[in-house]
Amino acid sequence: MIVTVTPNPSLDRTILVGHMQRGAVHRASRVRLDPGGKGVNVARALAAADRPTLALLPSGGAEGARLAELLAPEAVPVVEVPISMPTRSNVAVVEADGTTSKFNEPGPELTASEVAALETRAVELAGRADWLVTCGSLPRGCPDDLHARLVRAGHRAGARVAVDASGPALAAACQAGPDLIKPNLTELAELAGRHLPTLGDVLRVAREVRAGGVGAVLVSLGEHGALLVTGTGAWHALSTATAVLSTVGAGDATLAGFLHEGGDGPGALRTAVAYGTAAVGLAGSRMPHPSDLRTAAVRVHEVDESLSLTGAAA
Repeated sequence: MIVTVTPNPSLDRTILVGHMQRGAVHRASRVRLDPGGKGVNVARALAAADRPTLALLPSGGAEGARLAELLAPEAVPVVEVPISMPTRSNVAVVEADGTTSKFNEPGPELTASEVAALETRAVELAGRADWLVTCGSLPRGCPDDLHARLVRAGHRAGARVAVDASGPALAAACQAGPDLIKPNLTELAELAGRHLPTLGDVLRVAREVRAGGVGAVLVSLGEHGALLVTGTGAWHALSTATAVLSTVGAGDATLAGFLHEGGDGPGALRTAVAYGTAAVGLAGSRMPHPSDLRTAAVRVHEVDESLSLTGAAA
């Protein structure tokens, strides 16, 4: 079983418009409401593939109740940790060409007892999990090392641990030695403290991160696919989306595909990129079903270190 932890889940409202112009009045052609948050999305994609999964999240107010309601038809088992403040709502505006502008609320402020309850439940669930996947931003009240603490707790419980986070939370998590991290290009550059204009730059930083104690690094590169660096090698996988309807949740789908296929090696990387590519062809933050995948179209290469990543949307 794969258990996901999402400290800052959300209700994701996606608004489709022809073209967004600052300061103008826009008329939406369509609106979607989806359950959101990185770990929630990973669990949704896994559930769609009939992979045993469970989503752990703090839940508050009518928004939290609505989030659980939206997950029920997708057959995602949910463990809710009650909190006093309402779950946040996010908005994504998607233009006809797929350009996506996101407006994310900061989320509720968790009390010390609510944070402790979330950790306790994560530890309990990790004891029967193959993977504990801790993801996303941290709401107010959570310490920067929450993901790191969950890495250590997951390992003590016997689970492998994956982290998809950013900023100080990702840096702290790396020091705890997770089995896998899944940054995008921007997040990896922030972790490295420098610009990463080529695939070779990304490869070097991924190797530096591994040397610091991280088991494997899976970097999502938007239109440039994804790079995987493990103890046995490095591979780059690429595919082409037939249409780009929304990039929201594509990185989460990538991580789900990687874990679903075993969480290691070029075969898992191929499936990961197939998932990410399928996700951008779906409206809102919908997660792909296996029938949406075009795995045969994914090309896995040796790493071309000269490949420019200028303009990559990750």
